[in-house]
Amino acid sequence: MTTRAQLRKTALSFPQASEERSRPKESAFLVAGERFARVDPKGRACLRLPTARARDLSAEHPTAVIVGEGSDVEVSVPLADVNGRRLNHWVRLAWAAHAPPEPVRWLSAADTAVPGEVGDLPKEIGGPATRALVANGVTTLAQVAASSQAELSAMHGVGPKAVRVLEDALARAGLSFADPG
Repeated sequence: MTTRAQLRKTALSFPQASEERSRPKESAFLVAGERFARVDPKGRACLRLPTARARDLSAEHPTAVIVGEGSDVEVSVPLADVNGRRLNHWVRLAWAAHAPPEPVRWLSAADTAVPGEVGDLPKEIGGPATRALVANGVTTLAQVAASSQAELSAMHGVGPKAVRVLEDALARAGLSFADPG
């Protein structure tokens, strides 16, 4: 069983994703001004997908309903009927269908990013932080320096230890984090 909180966490983990709340218990998730996912008041995940992908989701979940016609439709499925891993997969496909090409490339590159092998990012930040940075288009210490500590900490996968390691690496390179405001 999946929850609203899990869908929200997944949707907001993608580059340039944002949340728009219209009512209590109803959230929409956008990328580049386009809605790619939402949770309706009845607890259904509603994903905007290319028609072929929507049919795949519908075939996988008998309770899924396709709404609309054309090349881009919405598929609605009760959150309780979707396992968390599969929901993450479908939300990622919905995000990728509406995101600009560059963040989609970043996220694909993050899938195979190896600590210590991305630009001059230190290996000691670990896999989750390396993938999070790459997924947001950050592959060098100079790019890290353009962000504040708060911005980096807000990335899913970048924890306090990674921020400390990055701060030390920036200092050794004669750089520092951007001011928070």
